[in-house]
Amino acid sequence: MLMILIPTLMLIPTAWASPLKWLWPTTLTHSLIIALASFTWFKAPSETGWHSINAYMALDPLSTPLLILTCWLTPLTILASQNHMSTEPAPRQRTYITLLISLQFFLILAFSATEIIMFYIMFEATLIPTLIIITRWGNQTERLNAGTYFLFYTLAGSLPLLVALLILQNNTGSLSLLILQYSDPLNLAPFTSKLWWAGCLMAFLVKMPLYGIHLWLPKAHVEAPIAGSMILAAVLLKLGGYGMMRITTMLDPLTKELSYPFIILALWGVIMTASICLRQTDLKSLIAYSSVSHMGLVIAAILTQTPWGFTGALILMIAHGLTSSALFCLANTNYERTHSRTMILTRGLQIALPLMTTWWFTASLANLALPPLPNLMGELTIITSLFGWSWWTLLLTGAGTLITANYSLHMFLMTQRGPLPHHITNLDPTHSREHLLMALHLLPLILLMLKPSLIWGWTA
Repeated sequence: MLMILIPTLMLIPTAWASPLKWLWPTTLTHSLIIALASFTWFKAPSETGWHSINAYMALDPLSTPLLILTCWLTPLTILASQNHMSTEPAPRQRTYITLLISLQFFLILAFSATEIIMFYIMFEATLIPTLIIITRWGNQTERLNAGTYFLFYTLAGSLPLLVALLILQNNTGSLSLLILQYSDPLNLAPFTSKLWWAGCLMAFLVKMPLYGIHLWLPKAHVEAPIAGSMILAAVLLKLGGYGMMRITTMLDPLTKELSYPFIILALWGVIMTASICLRQTDLKSLIAYSSVSHMGLVIAAILTQTPWGFTGALILMIAHGLTSSALFCLANTNYERTHSRTMILTRGLQIALPLMTTWWFTASLANLALPPLPNLMGELTIITSLFGWSWWTLLLTGAGTLITANYSLHMFLMTQRGPLPHHITNLDPTHSREHLLMALHLLPLILLMLKPSLIWGWTA
């Protein structure tokens, strides 16, 4: 663990000590080396499932893929931010990179924590850098409003979790993940136990987010700069799924009855948010709502409490992390050239930027879950586990899949096909930096088809 954590911390002095002209190349190279070093975690399965154990941290097949995704995304956010940050004064550029690094540090500690209270503290700590990135470097005047929504939704969900964890600590004497899975269920009064169950899950349902408490997400995405959008979509939403997977194994007898309304709400949310995507005019908003739709499937899968559901949820979380981050990068390359996110005003770009269209096409197909890609593996296992839970869910998941295919193709056709509008007279050509960025998003996704067992989680 320290092999990754210490170099991550040393990135901060690197960012402040490098000369300005070498600032971006040095931090990028350093973070890429950390990302490559994190791949060594893949090859350490043990008989218990846990490995690299120390007093506070450990890895298992559930946290390893998410940790590697976190380390992989930091160099990509640095690569994506380089262009629009280059005009800012040097201290601001260094501060921005420092915030991205601190976010990676908190996320690594959150995903590898064995004590739930340490996970909780790191879960909350990720709020601070994200909030500063959104409110300081966001594009529009609405960014303060978006930051307020983000902060208060998350905090309102997290405070009941803290109380629930203290009750758990009081009754079992420990909050260690290694011990809790073997301890007895809580003996609370029937009504209290239901409240405790809701308290444990609410923070994660807001973070995912569940349909109905999702309003902070499109706002935060639309207002955030590119690095904020990428980390929010790719890793921060996954904190919710990871927390749910960890905590539902301890809520065992209660989940059977209490999960009904939440599964139904999540599946209804899949259809509703996918339908909202069909009539979005703003490109970033469309990608943000598609994230809510995909996370609805993940919530439903985790609440069914089956091995297939957990596997599908983890595969879809990793695949969605890479895909949505790639889509936000593509939306950003369009925005940097046309200075508009309105899809009607920026259509027909295939004529001007043909190679970018290839990346758009690949990312859109990944978003609609084309057969061999991990997105489809995740969706199929989730749909199967939900079908086993109740065959009525097939109507909702089937409709959701159809609408997802619709809006993904709609997004691709609106941005790339058709005549180039007359107001677009001069466009910058695409840079190799942008092609590298897209390749580093989509190649891992394609390579995961060859060995999906890396992201299967516990069932592997």
